[in-house]
Amino acid sequence: MKKALLLVLACMVLLVGCSSGGSNKEAASGDGQKELTIWAWDPAFNIAALNIAKETYNKKHPDVKINIVEYAQGDIIQKMNTGLNSGTTKGLPNIVLIEDYRSKGFLQSYPESFYDLSNKIKPTDYADYKVGPTSVDGKQYGVPFDSGVTGLYVRKDIIEQAGFTIDDLKDIDWNRYIEIGKVVKEKTGKDMITFSPSDLGFVRVMIQSGHSWYMKEDGKTPDLADNSTLKEAFSLYKEMLDSKIVKINADWSQFISFINNDDVVTVPSGNWLTPSVKAEVSQSGKWAVLPLPKLPNTPNATHASNLGGSSWYVMNVPGAELAEDFLAETFGSDVGMYEELLNKIGAIGTLKAAAESEAYKKTDEFFGGQQIVKDFSEWTAQIPNVNYGVSTYAIEDILVVEMNNYLNGKNLDQVMKDAQAQAETQIK
Repeated sequence: MKKALLLVLACMVLLVGCSSGGSNKEAASGDGQKELTIWAWDPAFNIAALNIAKETYNKKHPDVKINIVEYAQGDIIQKMNTGLNSGTTKGLPNIVLIEDYRSKGFLQSYPESFYDLSNKIKPTDYADYKVGPTSVDGKQYGVPFDSGVTGLYVRKDIIEQAGFTIDDLKDIDWNRYIEIGKVVKEKTGKDMITFSPSDLGFVRVMIQSGHSWYMKEDGKTPDLADNSTLKEAFSLYKEMLDSKIVKINADWSQFISFINNDDVVTVPSGNWLTPSVKAEVSQSGKWAVLPLPKLPNTPNATHASNLGGSSWYVMNVPGAELAEDFLAETFGSDVGMYEELLNKIGAIGTLKAAAESEAYKKTDEFFGGQQIVKDFSEWTAQIPNVNYGVSTYAIEDILVVEMNNYLNGKNLDQVMKDAQAQAETQIK
């Protein structure tokens, strides 16, 4: 009888232990889950940032194992879509990095697959323009990460050879920019800008500076045919080409070589371009960074815009609360870590508190002692918040074709009407 009682008690203990260890709720809380898997791309930037965050978090939580897995961005998109389309999150990570242009597509298509971070991540802590891509219906799903804030990189020495000063390029619009570019080309033989007609990144920059995007505010309805800001951007794009101030590039490698080899005078781009500009050490002291020119015919246009950028998301799988805690303690609040990210990999974050740190106020001798990070941080706060919606790249596939039609003589209004019709047919 005594042996039987002991056996029953032992089984009860075993059952309690099994129940406790196997609970999804406990696994999600992090009490039982001590391991996280994170997917990201770019070893020199995002993966490097994760390693710094991992080291920071493990100082306080040495018992948590953090697995950082590098994939190409395209592979991450494919794996996410394959997994989520199958109706399961099995095999997906606890945390994933998603580009801001793509985030709404995931959040709105798979709303139950992402973890609501609203309890720990406050949108007011970040640059306003990052809230749009990372939230849905008032719920905060993403932890905003890097800023793609743009600036106009300028070769001071070449501008001066043409008879201008840096001040001549401050607070101007794109019409004045083109006028200056013509003089620069005439007097120095250098092109004012480089871009590729198959890449609409520059168009993105212009339309966001005018508080506009390819879709209406709902993020789903194409807004092309009657989009005056988009039409203005297309018109300016063509005018630059017609004015012969553009050096056409075929790819990223050629784009960088034109910058490093004295072929172009200005580069409107995201702040992530800084390391590539600085790679040519012989040009130290010859560059400056200014606010973008603005759209001349868009009443609310600004000198600030964005190109690129991404944010962190927690998948709604066991370990979600541990993943939330990891992000909240690192990318969500740690100003000291953001200083380290800036100093080691040049990452400018969008956490407002980080912009007040001393690291963000340092001068850069390559840019003539300019406080470029401080400037970029101030411009970040001015970027218009637009809804990138669910189909940025699908619409750009259409617009790239229509842009080339426009450059070859097709009427601009017809270009936009045809693009609108295609978008409405192809994008559901």
